[in-house]
Amino acid sequence: MMTRPPLHTRRHVLIGGVLSLAAPQLLQAQTLPEEPQAPVRHNVSSFSSQDWRDHFDDLGKGAILCDTISRALHYWSADESDYRVYPTSVPRSDELTKRGYTKIVRKRVGPDWTPTASQKERFGWTYMPPGPDNPLGTHAMYLDWPAYLIHGTHDTRKIGRQSSDGCIGLFNSAIAELFEITPIGTQVRVI
Repeated sequence: MMTRPPLHTRRHVLIGGVLSLAAPQLLQAQTLPEEPQAPVRHNVSSFSSQDWRDHFDDLGKGAILCDTISRALHYWSADESDYRVYPTSVPRSDELTKRGYTKIVRKRVGPDWTPTASQKERFGWTYMPPGPDNPLGTHAMYLDWPAYLIHGTHDTRKIGRQSSDGCIGLFNSAIAELFEITPIGTQVRVI
């Protein structure tokens, strides 16, 4: 007559099996280097605060820093009482990225969009009225560089990526907030 092993023995076998599967991960976790790894600067978790003094002589009407490496927009109010950081989309390539100093010269709620000549040629894009398909989203702030804007996007997959033809894109909720607090004449630096 065959006897069954006691229940506690089966439990021990099951627990031992689970522990043997988990052991490599436990050992690996114990052997990780104690030194922190260099931060990855290509996602939201790479945001770090900036000091406006590293980029501007004074705050003037306010200041915006667009960091294309960490894909973040930093905003400072004129009296330095308000500092905000927003995740952005950035240009697809260095050739499309204009860097330097500029300023906000115009703002528009519900912008329409006319593609540049190269966009028409490359993609066949045509004029787009305001609305949910408009690539400029719900709000746009125009820079004194022709065809360069800070604007919203309805395609939230673009934020945090190299996805624009030169503009800085924000979530629609973020551009609406920034739009309200940013006066015309605010200085902008793109790095």
